[in-house]
Amino acid sequence: MSRPIPTEFQYFENIRKPVNVWRVRLARVLMRQEPTLPDEVIRTWAESYYDADPVAERFVEEVYLKQGQAAGRAMVERALEQGAQAVPDAPDSLKTLFAEAEKDPAWVDWAQVELGARVFRRYGPQLYGFLGAITLDAYQENSVTKPLVFTGAYAGESANRRFLETAGFWRDVSSPGGMRPGGIGVRTAMKVRLMHVFVRKGLLRHPKWNLEAWGMPISQGDALLTLIAGSIAPGIGLQAMGYRASRREIEAMMHFWRYVGHIMGVQPKWYPSTVEEGLSLLLASFIKGPKHAGEDGRQLAHSYINSFAPGDEDSGFTFLRKKLDYWLELGMTWFYLPRHTFRHHRLPSPGLWGLAPLAQFPLVFGLETIRRHSRWADDFRDRQAQRSADRWLRLHLGQRGAEYKAVEQFTR
Repeated sequence: MSRPIPTEFQYFENIRKPVNVWRVRLARVLMRQEPTLPDEVIRTWAESYYDADPVAERFVEEVYLKQGQAAGRAMVERALEQGAQAVPDAPDSLKTLFAEAEKDPAWVDWAQVELGARVFRRYGPQLYGFLGAITLDAYQENSVTKPLVFTGAYAGESANRRFLETAGFWRDVSSPGGMRPGGIGVRTAMKVRLMHVFVRKGLLRHPKWNLEAWGMPISQGDALLTLIAGSIAPGIGLQAMGYRASRREIEAMMHFWRYVGHIMGVQPKWYPSTVEEGLSLLLASFIKGPKHAGEDGRQLAHSYINSFAPGDEDSGFTFLRKKLDYWLELGMTWFYLPRHTFRHHRLPSPGLWGLAPLAQFPLVFGLETIRRHSRWADDFRDRQAQRSADRWLRLHLGQRGAEYKAVEQFTR
């Protein structure tokens, strides 16, 4: 017996539309194989929009919602530092949560995880603007847009702060050994996991959350797309800027993000195992949605772009740095977003800044070619990328650092 799927998951209706028939034909030519996933895989993915994170939710219900977020975060911090057994009167839900995170799934290959992390961090802070830009395409979907709108997470002044915290998350999980037991990536991933659960609980109580149309807030379905976009998209998309990830490296990134997802409670029943399957899932994501987010998605896109611009209080070096950040990110967005999405969001034209990604191609391609032929150069690029990411985050986040704290009062 099949489970329900959200009414806004319209893949099976949309696949017959002329524009999507054209997309599938083009993808078939480019991929040189059938680009559509089997119907049973699509349905499994569709049903996962009603799947959440029951293990972490039990802990949040027992501690966060009864004792408060501060008490829950303090308990988790101690468990992350010393282990769940070190927490006085630790509830069984906390022990179960940490036992799951500490046990390797049967499918994990640690050599692949470490290689995928190395490839991911090799892009340095250049990657952060790219991933932020391509996310704007998802702002046409209500299941992605409404949690951000209701919580105010990517609105107004908080947009830049949330983006920077996400960049800090990317840096932590991909750091050397970051996803090993006790690693900084595991600690950050666990904090983000519980933040998501806390927000999900609040959204399910929100009178305007449409469970029938959108599925669970921050669902397994949308989370799966995030994991694949974090590996397939840079692996292929950043080739236009000169980066040269091999097929083996892209599939290692897919494996790395699958493990990060496991720690975060994202454990889908089906996960792509090849580049082709990952591309087919991304194609299905373009086809399945009605793109009804409208003005909400447009406002989020503008808040994101405007968050890079200098404010009235900025002057001197800070003003110039933010002005450069703004034009570079607007150019990145124009270059990588589908034209219809850029027009839909009514973003301003970047002018020649739209060619900035291509302008970097010769230098990046040359360095990448040297790296591919020299282990010493590859190690040097890895260290250099880590230092660049650390400097970039210190410059933009400041002394406060990332907190990964869920909002407790919704803005709408």
